[in-house]
Amino acid sequence: MADHVHILGICGTFMGGLALLARDSGYRVSGSDTNVYPPMSTQLIESGIAVTDGYDADQLQPAPDCVVVGNALSRGNSAIESMLNRHLHYTSGPEWLGQHILKDRWVLAVAGTHGKTSTASMLAWILEQAGLAPGFLIGGVPVNFGLSARLGEGRCFVVEADEYDSAFFDKRSKFVHYRPDTLVINNLEYDHADIFADLAEIETQFHHLIRCIPGDGAIIRGEGDAIDRVLARGVWSAVSTVTAASETTTAGWSWRSGPTSENVFMITTPDGQAYPLRWPLIGAHNAANATAAVAAAAQVGVDPADAVNALASFAGIKRRLELLGAPHNIAVFDDFAHHPTAIAATLSAMRAEQSSGKLIALVEPRSNTMRLGQYRTELGAAAQEANHVIWFEPSGLDWNLSAALNAYEHQEVVSDIDTLLNRALALAHPGDKIVVMSNGGFQGLHTRLIAALEDKVYA
Repeated sequence: MADHVHILGICGTFMGGLALLARDSGYRVSGSDTNVYPPMSTQLIESGIAVTDGYDADQLQPAPDCVVVGNALSRGNSAIESMLNRHLHYTSGPEWLGQHILKDRWVLAVAGTHGKTSTASMLAWILEQAGLAPGFLIGGVPVNFGLSARLGEGRCFVVEADEYDSAFFDKRSKFVHYRPDTLVINNLEYDHADIFADLAEIETQFHHLIRCIPGDGAIIRGEGDAIDRVLARGVWSAVSTVTAASETTTAGWSWRSGPTSENVFMITTPDGQAYPLRWPLIGAHNAANATAAVAAAAQVGVDPADAVNALASFAGIKRRLELLGAPHNIAVFDDFAHHPTAIAATLSAMRAEQSSGKLIALVEPRSNTMRLGQYRTELGAAAQEANHVIWFEPSGLDWNLSAALNAYEHQEVVSDIDTLLNRALALAHPGDKIVVMSNGGFQGLHTRLIAALEDKVYA
């Protein structure tokens, strides 16, 4: 019988993907969680992986061969206490991935505060179209693949490299377990205020990652002082820079808007060759992500022309500005943005594409960093490109969201989902766009909004 792996916290995006990889590697997989919502819950069910609701100690009877512990679990949890008291074999998800999946693969890791999921998805699609049959583990579901993870048949493996901690017993960042050959660092800002005191602590973790890259490996980096400081601590691998093209751009990979459309970009290689990218995605941030993906693919031999051609058929990622529907010509989008920089980038891209109608944003400040109030002074400015913003104030905040937004017109705060839904319905008219921004389920708002708009009668 195959070894039995039980995953605590299996419905998280990372751990759910890990479950798929373990299953495809021949392990017998089970798991448990308390926070279940699509798309991961759907993915697990369709994959035939049984999920137990809750963390009762009985789920570890009989004892699995290995317990893989998610980083959301802590001491006091019934399953954790049973695991420790019985001296069961346990490990973190990132460590299990590094030891059992990434060993002997060419690992292409995508790190940074923003754009990891998009860049990793683009990179995996480029490698797929190049015939390299990559494995991947991505913090979202690329539409082209329909899965967040697969083992793959080729040597290459693309992994979204998160700087969050590994487990309650291993406070190192997840990505130190991956030991990549090719590393993309898109950008670097302060985040995860629940585990990092300041940006300097995050920079230290990133340098731990850089120390693991072999001398014949490569680092593809974005711009920014924080990345500069990380590399200044020491680097032993070739470094390439990705930047927006300008008169002062003299080396590295770059991108610029094309001559005819906001959805056409020119990607230029370090040797000066330029390739037009025509695709449905919008925004400068996606152009930067695409350029980084092309640069990373070049490290495993993919010709940039072929990489750019592959991206023309890239279909995006679920919950990354995903169009859910357009009842009565009111387009409703789902977006994962949960940091001021990401919120601003998404809304700016949408504004550039909007020729008529209103842009309405419904935002849930759900991340740990947001709930701690780390960016309270930046929220209003981040959302200014929207014509109207409705912020949802969750319970348990120890700071006043309304006070933080007091200076901004057309931005309001509600603390009840029904009130938020009714306000959105009152504001929206045919020709408008609504973007729902949250890194969680948002209490089912997406589905309820679509249904309510379909039922609404417009004169």
